[in-house]
Amino acid sequence: MNRYSRDMHGHGQTPPNVCWPNCAKIAVQFVINYEEGGENCILHGDTASEAFLSEIVGAAQWPDQRHWNMESIYEYGARAGFWRLHRLFTKMAIPATVYGVATALERSPVQVAAMQDAGWEIASHGLKWIEYRDFDKDAERHDLMEAIRIHTEVTGARPTGWYTGRCSVNTVDLVTEEGGFEYVSDSYADDLPYWYNHKDKQQLVIPYTLDTNDMRFASPQGFNSGDQFYTYLKDSFDALYEEGCDGAAKMLSIGLHCRLIGRPGRIQSLKRFMKYAQNHADVWFARRIEIAKHWYEYHPAPVDAIMPSKMTKPEFVQSFGSIFEHSTWITEETWHGELGPAHDTVIGLHSAMCRVFRRADSTQRLAVLTAHPDLAGKLAEAKQLTEDSTSEQAGAGLDMLTDQERITFQTLNSDYTTKFGFPFIIAVKGLTKDQILRIFKTRISNTRDVEFDAACKQVECIALLRLTEILP
Repeated sequence: MNRYSRDMHGHGQTPPNVCWPNCAKIAVQFVINYEEGGENCILHGDTASEAFLSEIVGAAQWPDQRHWNMESIYEYGARAGFWRLHRLFTKMAIPATVYGVATALERSPVQVAAMQDAGWEIASHGLKWIEYRDFDKDAERHDLMEAIRIHTEVTGARPTGWYTGRCSVNTVDLVTEEGGFEYVSDSYADDLPYWYNHKDKQQLVIPYTLDTNDMRFASPQGFNSGDQFYTYLKDSFDALYEEGCDGAAKMLSIGLHCRLIGRPGRIQSLKRFMKYAQNHADVWFARRIEIAKHWYEYHPAPVDAIMPSKMTKPEFVQSFGSIFEHSTWITEETWHGELGPAHDTVIGLHSAMCRVFRRADSTQRLAVLTAHPDLAGKLAEAKQLTEDSTSEQAGAGLDMLTDQERITFQTLNSDYTTKFGFPFIIAVKGLTKDQILRIFKTRISNTRDVEFDAACKQVECIALLRLTEILP
């Protein structure tokens, strides 16, 4: 058993038909990251100073030392940048979600009160604004629980949204296991929310963004001026708004930091964009918790969904053993291969099964071909076809032949098998018996190599049709 946990399929070619409130063409969601006072600092018990997301691009940590310049840059975010953002958002009556680092919130009671007075959602941004990639699972779980405790004490209510940011491979699983979060945002995988399954628990994920994010003012190859930020936000909005006009509504997340966008030389670019978005009809400015509640109501977690990649071998063989006629070895070998969420669909599982069939040698593939019954042959007369074959042949009217038609099919079957060494195989769905006869009379004149390849392709087509009856 080889399972690939990453989901490369997602919503697929046809994402959900999202109907935001009031038929909005786009949901615009602003996040204000409040990290000041929760960053790496030896005053916080850390081993070194902060080195991430500041005006000192490329800064290195100072082990066992305070970095006065770095500390004061972060302090600017709390002392000045936050209030500049607060004035802008409240004046323009646009809601926001705060990603609040628990230890930063507890050091900023006045700012927390202002967030609450403004009606902003305060989601959890973890215990401290530090890197969790090297934490073991128990240590990270401890910090998660401590973040919830402090957040609850400081705000008066436990957080219902979570975003670590500098997360580990365990973060989303830990949030799911905790069980009290309406959503988690430690993902950049989509333009829409989606459901994440872990240990049979369904967790809503509302993806975040690192591109429509002011962090690029403080990173290499980022934004050099407010004009670049404004243009990038505008282009992102325009692209998603256009998709919404075409009936494929999406979500635009915009990430902000008090110490970055809160600078006078940058805030005007954000203001221009907010006015630009407000001047469009059918735009929903939402907090993330509102997006979560909308998704729970209109796109709830799948119940009893068939997920081949999570089946035991007996379950898998029971469900898909008949996809290739009397050839369960293909099903068994498929189960042992690399399966993941991308294979929980018709196309995905069909691809995996066909790969097993295609890499088999000619003797094995011939055995698959010879496992198929003749069309309107003796097995059909004796009612000894598999359930799938019976249904397929009946759907094409092959169970209601005249005597002359039956004789014609039986003669062709005999001649074809004698010439090629395997029965005539065709995916009959959607074809009439007359069409099938015409194709039969044409293909019988092929060479064996050409007809062997044609029969193999038809076997794969039949498999696809059978899977379509089972999977989405």
